[in-house]
Amino acid sequence: MGARLGETASELAGLLWREHTVYRERTGGVVIRGEHVQRWISLAPSGGRDEVLVRAGRILDGGTTAPARSEALVCLSAGTGELAAVCRRLLSETAATPMAPHGHGQRGPRRRTPRGRTATRSRHTGLASWAVVVVVVAIVGLYSAFYGRFFL
Repeated sequence: MGARLGETASELAGLLWREHTVYRERTGGVVIRGEHVQRWISLAPSGGRDEVLVRAGRILDGGTTAPARSEALVCLSAGTGELAAVCRRLLSETAATPMAPHGHGQRGPRRRTPRGRTATRSRHTGLASWAVVVVVVAIVGLYSAFYGRFFL
């Protein structure tokens, strides 16, 4: 099954994308990466004798893969054309689902306010932090003023 899966993946990669990378996973499956479209397809043997689990997902900015967004079971005896059609459907489902924001343009983590609106936490120092700084400086000043006379 492993050799047949590798051959099928190579044929499938040529049908899906002009630019692609095919590699074998440790679990015995095969992954096809399309870096130019930021998508991946995984073919893994399933419990059935002639079935393969096809999963599709996105490639993130750093080159890591996001978890699969859609998957389907396909019979390998149906042929590469049928497998390519299923992969295209899964890839279109993956493209249709909105991506989670990567933090571009955000200043800090988002939190919920009591009224249900979202607010961003600023990186600027808050009033409580300034109060702590003032108290620490005052303690250091009093300590040096009081004990400074005895050490001179």
